[in-house]
Amino acid sequence: MRVLLDVNLLISYLLPSSKQQTIAAIVEAAFEGSFTLLLPPELVQEFSTTIGAKRYLARRIRPEDATSLVTLLSQVAEIIPPISGKIPAVCRDAKDDYLLAYALVGQADYLVTGDNDLLVLGEVERMRIVSPADFLKVLRGRG
Repeated sequence: MRVLLDVNLLISYLLPSSKQQTIAAIVEAAFEGSFTLLLPPELVQEFSTTIGAKRYLARRIRPEDATSLVTLLSQVAEIIPPISGKIPAVCRDAKDDYLLAYALVGQADYLVTGDNDLLVLGEVERMRIVSPADFLKVLRGRG
């Protein structure tokens, strides 16, 4: 099973919250090799940029924790090469189009996100777009 995790999950993994158990289980499953994690360079860049640009995140996430997570994910993930062509507009929020493009290029079975602009799509070319809770059910064989 090939999976692309949205940046919001990676950020949530580093933040204490009520959703952290679900997200932690998904990220830990990636570390354990329960699925093939797809990791495009633009996602890594967005992760770093978002943490640095948003003051409330920068205060709560230490740079070394963010760097460590990216390093660990890079060791277990399949790195998707950069897309050089134009990325088509599909989403309500244009900044999410790159995620769909990389998920499709990487032949993802699932795009896991908490972003309603993506979740509303449901499925694109046989790739399911699901919430973390729904993906955890898939991992546990109930989805």
